[in-house]
Amino acid sequence: MLETVLGLLAAGRRVVVTVPVDGPLLADLAAAGAEVVRTPTFVLRKSALRPAGLVRAVADVVRGSVRGWSLLRRVRPDVVYVSTVTVPLWGLLGRLARRPVLWHVHEAEGSQPALVQRVLVAPLRLATGVVANSRYSVDVVRQSSPRTADRMNVVHNGVPGPSDPAPARAEIEGPLRLVYVGRLSARKGVDVAVEAVGLLRNGGDDVVLDLVGAVYPGYEWFEQALRERAAALGVSDAVRFRGFQPSVWPFLADADVVLVPSVVDEPFGNTAVEAILAARPLVVSATSGLLEAAAGYASAQQVPPGDPEALADAVRRVRKEWDRLRADALADAALARERHAREEYRRRIVEAVDDVARASE
Repeated sequence: MLETVLGLLAAGRRVVVTVPVDGPLLADLAAAGAEVVRTPTFVLRKSALRPAGLVRAVADVVRGSVRGWSLLRRVRPDVVYVSTVTVPLWGLLGRLARRPVLWHVHEAEGSQPALVQRVLVAPLRLATGVVANSRYSVDVVRQSSPRTADRMNVVHNGVPGPSDPAPARAEIEGPLRLVYVGRLSARKGVDVAVEAVGLLRNGGDDVVLDLVGAVYPGYEWFEQALRERAAALGVSDAVRFRGFQPSVWPFLADADVVLVPSVVDEPFGNTAVEAILAARPLVVSATSGLLEAAAGYASAQQVPPGDPEALADAVRRVRKEWDRLRADALADAALARERHAREEYRRRIVEAVDDVARASE
């Protein structure tokens, strides 16, 4: 979303960003020149399916409709850009205000129940135009709404990275350094990575794993379970919890191998792209949008999701073929900079915004 806003501002557009809650991104948006307004709104969550959650959801719809309509009347936007399918109310309010709506799909899980998929996709029919972050996301939408999918355009994420990444170390001296970057959650396969470290260390392979990320509030039990499992495997000293970090690049630069072991669908895979941009060999789950994010890179290995033995074997191959993979990773970084150039992303998003504006003239 930040790249979208930066692109629109650079193109001379006035941008008003509305969010339902505070967060660390807001300071960056305001510093870039966007007007940031906190507006309560209905957010699609699983909790809405429970009786208490349903009551709160109805209240959020009423409150969000009043506050959202007031904001639209004040701003009178040329285009309403909705950056997630989980806030459907903005699409409805935009169309009721007779404003074109550009919807950006970042969430797509083909393994979700058909009913959940239909609920998520249904609001997209209100959109004047729809863009998606991957072909995989388009395919997931197609399962529920072929007509919506037919008018979607794919704009791969613009992913910032080091302009001149340092190559990985020439020789592996000491432990092979693995890193995982992202939310600590079961769906991300962090436990699979810990199991793989256990297999590697207990099989005589010297490795360490940095976990760069934190749990979502309320899921502290998962981090504790990871620590307990590492202790049970005898690898507590090899699994290092680094917590949330504002910049991942120092950790990627210090790593030899990046692990992206997700066990459920990923719409795309920015973390996988960041690994390539950092010129580090990548081991990634062969699933959903991760396949798309890692496609065409010689330094990337795909493994079955949820398989710690396959993950461990891939790490062993990195050590065995280090010279080749190190060189391939450096070449892949240059290719990734072309594929995910922020300038190209911004240009295409501005073009999509202008297209829906013209379509409504």
